[in-house]
Amino acid sequence: MLKARASLLNRVLARSYATAASPHALVFLEHRQGDLDSASLSALTAASQLGGQVTGLVVGSPEEVPSVVEKAKKLNGLTTLLHSASPQYSTLLPETVSPLLEKLLSQNSPFTHVVSAHSSSAKSILPRVAAKLDVPAVSDITSLEHDAASGSTTFTRPIYAGNAISTVRASSSIPIKFFTVRSTAFAAAGAGDAVESEVKALDSVEVSDAPTEHISTSLTKSDRPDLGVASRVVSGGRALKNAETFQSTLYPLADALGAAVGASRAAVDAGYADNSLQVGQTGKVVAPELYMALGISGAIQHLAGMKDSKLIVAVNKDPDAPIFQVADVGLVADLFEVVPEMVEKLKQ
Repeated sequence: MLKARASLLNRVLARSYATAASPHALVFLEHRQGDLDSASLSALTAASQLGGQVTGLVVGSPEEVPSVVEKAKKLNGLTTLLHSASPQYSTLLPETVSPLLEKLLSQNSPFTHVVSAHSSSAKSILPRVAAKLDVPAVSDITSLEHDAASGSTTFTRPIYAGNAISTVRASSSIPIKFFTVRSTAFAAAGAGDAVESEVKALDSVEVSDAPTEHISTSLTKSDRPDLGVASRVVSGGRALKNAETFQSTLYPLADALGAAVGASRAAVDAGYADNSLQVGQTGKVVAPELYMALGISGAIQHLAGMKDSKLIVAVNKDPDAPIFQVADVGLVADLFEVVPEMVEKLKQ
């Protein structure tokens, strides 16, 4: 009995020491069609700021994982790369991926933090695993600071549609700290010429009775840059009248600028644009070098998704539109006159 208690005490002390002195983060690296998601690379940058070891985790089908591993093992800031391949991981369902993470984090786990991008998949998977392990999760963080002496980690995250910043401290009493990262707040980690990270394979955890089945995935194909990572974005609002006008007005300008196309929620709800183009609190959060808001009034929910853009240009007939409060360049005019003129000048 005394030996058992001593062994337990040693494990507790070892965990406390690891948490306080040497953070070890596990980063969930998402990928699509053989390429790592840029948002996951931002999560890797955030994990590196903890000041300790960083281990990556790649999960996917046997066809995809090998090529992703070859790219991931060269990433700066990564010390170890874990990967698990199985047909059931071809689509990342929370019910099938969560057991793998639970197993990895439950058995004398060396990890003190679990990190991912604030993506649709991670928002389903990480809180589920955190709840299973009876620890809290912090979502959509924009900065972090780890105190090696106390073992606590302090995060900031936007609340109230970005109108206030909440500071959250996860104390050392929390054995594993889960958090997701707002990708626009951290630069994407790049590949380096340094020594490649150590690669280890993990056995999959097969789930035979998953209550959820993946039926199909419908993706909008476009030759334009991806909205989430584009350096230039042209967005339209309800003033575009209909889907045909939305396309005929915005697309030529986007093509001339080499920009991605976005839309306000009002435009999406009216059927002008696909919901994958929605920018805002309930859509995508973007922070491009240039954001053009055309016919967008600037509802608080929309501003939450784009106000961190480096240069905001707004065109609206209403001089009192809220969008002008955040715009760096504002033009009170009819967009149907301004946009064609801009396209012509850009072509010249």
